[in-house]
Amino acid sequence: MSFSSLGLSEQLVRATSDQGYETPSPIQQQAIPAVLSGKDVMAAAQTGTGKTAGFTLPLLQRLGEKPRQGKGPRALILAPTRELAAQVHDSVNLYSRYIPTKSAVVFGGVKINPQMMKLRKGLDVLVATPGRLLDLYQQNAVRFNEVEILVLDEADRMLDMGFIRDIRKVLDLLPAKRQNLLFSATFSSDIRKLAQGLLNNPVQVEVAARNTTAETVKQSVYPVDQSQKSALLSKLVRDNSWEQVLVFTRTKHGANRLTQKLEKDGITAAAIHGNKSQGARTRALANFKAGEVRVLVATDIAARGLDIKQLPQVVNFELPNVPEDYVHRIGRTGRAGERGHALSLVCADEGKLLAGIEKLIKKQLPRKEIEGFEPKNNLPLKPKAKADPSKARNRNAGRGTNGGKPGQGRSGNGKPGNAAKSAGRSNNGGRGRAGGQQRSGARRQSA
Repeated sequence: MSFSSLGLSEQLVRATSDQGYETPSPIQQQAIPAVLSGKDVMAAAQTGTGKTAGFTLPLLQRLGEKPRQGKGPRALILAPTRELAAQVHDSVNLYSRYIPTKSAVVFGGVKINPQMMKLRKGLDVLVATPGRLLDLYQQNAVRFNEVEILVLDEADRMLDMGFIRDIRKVLDLLPAKRQNLLFSATFSSDIRKLAQGLLNNPVQVEVAARNTTAETVKQSVYPVDQSQKSALLSKLVRDNSWEQVLVFTRTKHGANRLTQKLEKDGITAAAIHGNKSQGARTRALANFKAGEVRVLVATDIAARGLDIKQLPQVVNFELPNVPEDYVHRIGRTGRAGERGHALSLVCADEGKLLAGIEKLIKKQLPRKEIEGFEPKNNLPLKPKAKADPSKARNRNAGRGTNGGKPGQGRSGNGKPGNAAKSAGRSNNGGRGRAGGQQRSGARRQSA
């Protein structure tokens, strides 16, 4: 199957060919014809499978079928992060190089006045983060009366980041008659709830099981104590001659600390997170792509929106608190059919997080200890099974009247059993269960 067989114009097919794409991916094969038909679409696929082209190409063709009447925008694409918004805008520019289309991208963290000037010149496609878009609307820099197509890109991430209120505000400002496209990595219950109020009898496209990882990504776990993680990471980078590795931490401060430690070890590194200015984030990413920085240390803000061709390694320096974020993190490697390696440095305190990830992806990740970095506390291969209450009851059955075991009534030696003693104490001085509940309640109130 080729892009032309999907119904795309010669100009768009030529643009995809310029990027080296000859055969559409599974998500593109299903989504492009559905979007071209004018129907609402709800699509989910693993990260790195070409979702952006899946809506950008048919969107551009639909806009090209009739000229712009006013100043637009005619298509509005919402994205959760600055990096993803910039990436989507780059795709719009690449695919529209042979058709007369004007586009712009707006997001926070930079001055708003230059963005306002771009919008006043008129455009066809606007890519935006929700917060900055509403700021521009409130300053009368943008109107939505000409919007024909709305795209929610990485919709599940937008919900995770708390953008639901901003999204609903934007929806209230749009024309009632429009085409709606919802693209996501997963079809969570929250996404389905959002889709019910947004989409009209949508075509559903799902090309992979929910929360699965790409087969092109080799995954492994390196057990190590927390205090030895940075030293192990430096060793892995040096011993394996890694020239480009994306490392994820949980916190912004953790990203900064790790970057400093790597630099002290003679490894060029840069951090990218929400506290960095947009200029600093753009420079760090550009230097990483250019090979001037070997290690890019990021928080989960970069889990979606970093599109780095042939990125060979992703390292989880710390496991994410939310298992689904693991899928998005390692999706930065093994993209577009390339092979990739995702490894996680895991300490004993992260055992529960690892168990949650393995349960989500339905596979046990291989453990590999490095000589000199063996942890003091080993990671469990499998989560501990919960005790069966029925078995506990069976073990306690028959206790009390025989052999002097604790139970109801009297024990075998004629003295009150432990249960009776406990009952007596609970009614004397509030030392029993009721008294304990009162004290724990008082502690909660004073906390």
